[in-house]
Amino acid sequence: MKYRNRWSVARSPSVRIHVQRVVLLAVWAALVAHAKADEAEQWSRFRGPNGCGATNDNGIPSQWSENDYAWVAELPGVGNSSPVAWNDRVFVTAADEKNETRYLLCIDLQTGKERWRAATSFKSYKKHKNNSFASATPAVDADHVYQLWHSKKATTLVAYDHDGGEKWRTELGPYLHGQGGATSPVVAGDYVVVAHDHKSDSFLIALDRNSGKQHWKISREGKRACYSTPCLRDAGGKPELVFVHCYEGVIGVDLETGQQNWKVDPFGRESQRALASPVVSGNLVIAGSGAITGDRQVVAIEVDEGGAKQASEIYRVVRQAPHVPTPLILNDHMYLWNDGGICTCCELSTGEVVWQKRVGGSYFSSPIAIGDRIFSIDTAGEVVVLAAGDSFRIIARNPMGQGSRATLAVAGKTLLIRTDGKLFAIRGE
Repeated sequence: MKYRNRWSVARSPSVRIHVQRVVLLAVWAALVAHAKADEAEQWSRFRGPNGCGATNDNGIPSQWSENDYAWVAELPGVGNSSPVAWNDRVFVTAADEKNETRYLLCIDLQTGKERWRAATSFKSYKKHKNNSFASATPAVDADHVYQLWHSKKATTLVAYDHDGGEKWRTELGPYLHGQGGATSPVVAGDYVVVAHDHKSDSFLIALDRNSGKQHWKISREGKRACYSTPCLRDAGGKPELVFVHCYEGVIGVDLETGQQNWKVDPFGRESQRALASPVVSGNLVIAGSGAITGDRQVVAIEVDEGGAKQASEIYRVVRQAPHVPTPLILNDHMYLWNDGGICTCCELSTGEVVWQKRVGGSYFSSPIAIGDRIFSIDTAGEVVVLAAGDSFRIIARNPMGQGSRATLAVAGKTLLIRTDGKLFAIRGE
């Protein structure tokens, strides 16, 4: 009788439904985990996953020649933006300054063939000689690619599907600084986030990624152009955005509410700009600001996850700190590759210098890590590869034949190198 009862209970409709629900939840959880893992592998924004600039695609070679290119794509203009990718699609921008047309291009990752392009006309405006009219790196997710076009008349954020169909566009108002625009959008959860810091009416904004509608907006007082692209940090289980500005300081903002969690104001008020983007490691935030001919500093900020949400500077690196290039965190070290080609390896926890050596060249691009190697390209178009670790070693130098101010990208075991007029693909094993 007990045996029959156990058998009847096992076959009862309510239990069958419960078992089905458990199975469905398990499948759903596995799919979500797979989707998150897949998203984490995409080079979907400036400097890849969360702006960390690091990947484990070790099959990519350190040295190559023209015979090793998987493909070379001609671009319809110039630009400082970096390529981004999602699965088999690469997205990159370019500006034809003579014809005053800007392009967002979709290129097939495997073949280098153009799949589609979206053209936008613009009126030339005053900018810094080292800036371009296509400096904002796109952001991409599973559904859309998002492009920010700066203009003195109307800065526009546009969302396209992966086949080039426009889904929405939102006007963010004019960009009024003489340096020209360069900050890039990022996708964070269900939102597209932009730091619109310029001469006046500056703000931080989060927009619904599916509709372009405003979710929150934070006014900024500092009337100075800064080009730092935000990143995300895990704040006790809640996603937090980290923004950097020379005068507004470094702040942590709750992604969902737009409320400020903490703030550190480490850079002073001398003439400077925050150009490098923040990078994070646990409760440590690395940020920088300065001037190319003045003082430059990289600061390490530790965030206390207690109820007070306090944050404080624990050290700073001043000697040979970078201005434009973003720092790189790899294992227990921080690597600073400065504008004048001097590289510094520091202990991440203390800032103590392990080594500091001259590589040479002039750099606007930021270093990236592929496994235990560090890659960067100088303005003359030479890709330099260093060994990461306690000892300084140059592994290779690879001339590309064209100048570049764009940070390298990695997608699908392929190194993507954007020069003034071309996009090169170096395929790994």
